[in-house]
Amino acid sequence: MNRGTQVAPPRYLLAQALHAEWTKFRTVAGPSWLLAGVVALTVAVAVAAACAARCRSAACGIDPATVSFTGIYPGQAVAAVAGVLAIGNEYSTGMIKLSLTAMPRRLTWLFAKASVLTGSALAAAALAVAGAALAGLLILPGHGFTAAHGYPSLTSATDFRAAAGTALYLTLIALLSLGLAAAVRESAAAIGLVLGVLYLFPIAADLMSNPTLARHLDQVGPLPAGLDAQATIGVKSLPLTPWQGLGVTALWTAGALLLGALLLKFRDA
Repeated sequence: MNRGTQVAPPRYLLAQALHAEWTKFRTVAGPSWLLAGVVALTVAVAVAAACAARCRSAACGIDPATVSFTGIYPGQAVAAVAGVLAIGNEYSTGMIKLSLTAMPRRLTWLFAKASVLTGSALAAAALAVAGAALAGLLILPGHGFTAAHGYPSLTSATDFRAAAGTALYLTLIALLSLGLAAAVRESAAAIGLVLGVLYLFPIAADLMSNPTLARHLDQVGPLPAGLDAQATIGVKSLPLTPWQGLGVTALWTAGALLLGALLLKFRDA
């Protein structure tokens, strides 16, 4: 085989793909601005929720971590849109054909895109969670979340676990959205599908008159299961432990990415 026909080694192709996807992410406004919006929205809602929360007795039973991370509920929708557009923009603009021509190894291309999104989403999630936690730490003690009411510290190991779990949850939602967008290929349909997957389970559980069935829905839905990671009080009464719940969301994400990868590999762009 002469030099002109040698194939680049896989790790060189991956490095090329990672560089190309990072360049796209930095130069295309949509996903990066949306992830910045995740930070701003999560922190803003956290401030509002912390200002509204009150604990006037030792029996108030309010979880300060859940209050601080209330902004995750709207923030995850923005993270989902960012994940969808990270790949949906390529289909809507027709750039997908150029991308797959430049990188014929489709799974390598998808892995590179997922890797860039993971790093960016995790950074945004960490900033969002840190800002929300700081808002709670500064505001909640003045609203009754003190040692006298059973809250000796808002910086315990359990609180750090809740913060780490919440950041991972947001990152998983962005990746789940990427996988579904790769499968669906149309941004609006993918956004609708992701939001349906997220919010259908808790809505259905709230409408259920059978508590056992409602609990099972909370155990299998990516949103209610994943957000169990926020809990710092009443953990034993949760449908799943915090890490089990996050594992459910991770399984949904893995399934979405696998589906997207299979459809990307075996059908025309």
